[in-house]
Amino acid sequence: VQLQASGGGLVQAGDSLRLSCAASGLSFVNYHMGWFRQAPGKERGFVAAVNWGGGNTYYADSVKGRFTISRDNAKKTVHLQMNSLKPEDTATYYCAAERGPFYYHYSDPGTYDYWGEGTQVTVSS
Repeated sequence: VQLQASGGGLVQAGDSLRLSCAASGLSFVNYHMGWFRQAPGKERGFVAAVNWGGGNTYYADSVKGRFTISRDNAKKTVHLQMNSLKPEDTATYYCAAERGPFYYHYSDPGTYDYWGEGTQVTVSS
């Protein structure tokens, strides 16, 4: 199984970025997908999640209204559109796949089965 995240970069506050995560080696439609982030010295934290069909999405309060998660099951890809970026959004962003008890545990990194390598997002003020 491989989850390849891409799209990170260095941007200014207020700019936008679109992260993508391409999955291979798994039956993508059977997995719920999540995005997490980790800043230096901090724990990995929940950002957003989407269920297998794309009809249910969930967000951390800190990104609600600015970030949008979506998925394309035909292309086995999940995206994270990030608008109005802030310096506090600076982190390494990871995508993850989960097949288990998603609806009550989507924000818990421990429930995810597979993780990508991460892509760095840096937002300057």
